[in-house]
Amino acid sequence: MLEDRLSELRSDALARIAAAGSPEDLERVRVDVLGRKGTLAQISKEMGKVAPEQRGAVGKLLNSVKQEIEAALEAKVSQFAEAALRERLDAEWIDLTLPAPGVRPGSLHPVTQVQTEIEDLFVSMGFTVLDGPEVESEYNNFDALNIPVDHPARDAQDTFWLTDGNLLRTHTSPVQIRGMERLRPPFRMIAPGRVFRNESVDASHDHTFYQLEGMVVDREVSVANLIYFMKAMLTAIFHREVAVRLRPGFFPFVEPGFELDIKCLICGGPGCPVCKQSGWVEQVGCGLVHPNVLRMSKIDPEQWNGFAFGLGLTRLVMMRYSIDDIRQLQGGDLRFLRQF
Repeated sequence: MLEDRLSELRSDALARIAAAGSPEDLERVRVDVLGRKGTLAQISKEMGKVAPEQRGAVGKLLNSVKQEIEAALEAKVSQFAEAALRERLDAEWIDLTLPAPGVRPGSLHPVTQVQTEIEDLFVSMGFTVLDGPEVESEYNNFDALNIPVDHPARDAQDTFWLTDGNLLRTHTSPVQIRGMERLRPPFRMIAPGRVFRNESVDASHDHTFYQLEGMVVDREVSVANLIYFMKAMLTAIFHREVAVRLRPGFFPFVEPGFELDIKCLICGGPGCPVCKQSGWVEQVGCGLVHPNVLRMSKIDPEQWNGFAFGLGLTRLVMMRYSIDDIRQLQGGDLRFLRQF
């Protein structure tokens, strides 16, 4: 009789559900009992053979057995889920009161390290370290430095202009202007800081990098004084003599102007992407301060003169540590930064 078979099915299914040791075992019970070809489906097909007066009672019993088995399956699934969660929590439990494992001490960025060394060096030679804003006025960034209105450096391709008419400083030279407003000659000052250029990025160029400006204003300052300070700085930074060359260069704020190059320390001279295959890296733009710059800062060029230089601090770091791609310095890759 179907009633006996349903009772037997219920007992057997509930026993198998209770004995299931894994979600896989439980799934096999479900398929065997409730699947399309399962035992309950086979019994349901025989309902047509039941006498009409008994179909109501047998159908009610069939639904009851099905609901009871489904409820037992659902309870067992929940039991397995809870057990898995407890196991995962036990395995992943962390005592937050304990010190973190493998703590690594931090370190200063290589640019900061070299900048600090240069600051200490120049302070020992009587220089004052100045700072200035990264958002500058057109006057401080260009006009006060004797840079003409039609100079290419003012073009949008080189400068990040802001909507209010100001700009992101393209060099640290504006700090010299601010410094001359605060200090009266004789004085010596340097100004390290971050600058911005609207240019394409490659192995030796970035839109954001670091410079260091320097200026000495005194009586009877000469190019020889400039070269002395530059060589002293490079020797101190690289801890050895470096080959340099001085060649004429045009900078509106100095006259005469020079470009001081150092022999590429990445390739040693044959040529590489950093030195643009030339064997030399432009390191310092320098020269004697243009009289117009002194006049605009209310310093009498008949009484005072001086020299100024702009150092590529980021490139100096590349030479110091043999870094062949400037983009690594601001890439944020901890694997790279942990080397310093």
